[in-house]
Amino acid sequence: MFRVESEESGRRYRLAIAGLLVLSVAAFFVTVWVMVDFLREQEIVHALIDQLPPDAALAAEELEGELRWQFRLSILVVLNLVVTALAVVLLSRAYGTSQASLRDIKAKASDILSSMDLAVITTDRAGIVTSINRRGIELLALDGDYVGRTVSELTDQIPLEEFRQNAQAESRDVKPQDYSLTDGGTSRVLRTFCQPMKNFELEDIGSIIQLREVTERVLMEERLRRMERYMGLGSLAAGLHHEIKNPLAALSLHVQLLEEELDDSEVTDDVLQMLSVIKTEVTRIGSVLENFRDFASMARLNTGTVDLAALIERQVRLIAPQANQQHIEVHVDCDADLPPIDSDRVRLEQVLLNLLVNSMEAMPDGGTLTVRAGRKNSSNGTSVSIRVIDTGPGIAESIRDRIFDPYFTTRSQGTGMGLALCDKIMRQHDGSLEFQLTENETVFEMTLPIG
Repeated sequence: MFRVESEESGRRYRLAIAGLLVLSVAAFFVTVWVMVDFLREQEIVHALIDQLPPDAALAAEELEGELRWQFRLSILVVLNLVVTALAVVLLSRAYGTSQASLRDIKAKASDILSSMDLAVITTDRAGIVTSINRRGIELLALDGDYVGRTVSELTDQIPLEEFRQNAQAESRDVKPQDYSLTDGGTSRVLRTFCQPMKNFELEDIGSIIQLREVTERVLMEERLRRMERYMGLGSLAAGLHHEIKNPLAALSLHVQLLEEELDDSEVTDDVLQMLSVIKTEVTRIGSVLENFRDFASMARLNTGTVDLAALIERQVRLIAPQANQQHIEVHVDCDADLPPIDSDRVRLEQVLLNLLVNSMEAMPDGGTLTVRAGRKNSSNGTSVSIRVIDTGPGIAESIRDRIFDPYFTTRSQGTGMGLALCDKIMRQHDGSLEFQLTENETVFEMTLPIG
């Protein structure tokens, strides 16, 4: 906590010191002038004493003595003025030294704030921005000088003023809040803190707002939560598959035998319809069991060198007839230097095809489907990113946290295992599958490590 002197206050101090110095010099010259007069008067009195009779000379000598004492007092005044002037000079030098120290402290504080990976914004009690460091300008993508403007003008995507007012009303640190910020099609998560700013006397003089980018941390926390949900589900799925498969096979066999027996006799249409329902449901249960098996399977990947551009082209050709039928424009944008990766081609095709089909189902009345692939640089190194982008209605906020959960689906004909299996396949490749929403697009991103 620094007690910083304002520029106006510093100017007043400098003027006061200069005024004292001027007054000291003026008093010095006035005193010297008076001393010169004393010397002249002493000379006049001494000359009069020589011309006065003896009886009057005694009074003149007393007057001469008083003049000498006044002259000595004037010398003392001169010495005091000299000492005062020296004190003022020393005070001025001390003030200059303190100002230099203060400038050094402010420069160091500014350097520290500029070097921090944390955006720091200070405001007064009215919410007017008094300072913002370099990281704050970068995170909020500011292109001008916002000092002196309200904090609400910094961005319209984060309610900083409302957050600041809540912190000010509670007079203490409020719970951090995470906000999404979209810039150039890229969504970032900023964790926002706010605390009161106090002066040297511990009086509230404003607020300190801090912003930290936690996009990677939030993604990691989401992956950990997802893995916790998956924990134990694999072994449960394998057990269910084993326990249900054999009775289901026997049931399917006996239904088939029953149909053969009924072929030789006359049966009503109702009986045949009931048998058809049984066969359909047995087949559906078998499909669910296969999904269980696929999800629980921990078999090793059949890895090899995969040309991602060719893989994408094959899957796009596969969906082209359906896309044309639904009036969906498909665009492919792959970087020329897209490197080959070591992965399981069949499983990656499964993931990409699932994402493409989901995107087309989200645009039954037509739209634009874009597949974009390229290198991606992050704090964890360089990787390959495949993004599937559609212009459908997006994903409702109430279900966004559940779309990767097994058996969660919004479609009447879906099993809810598609995205869960895709996520597991990507994790088997030490990659990730994430999604983000922009104003007009839904983006699913496959990320795979290089090498």
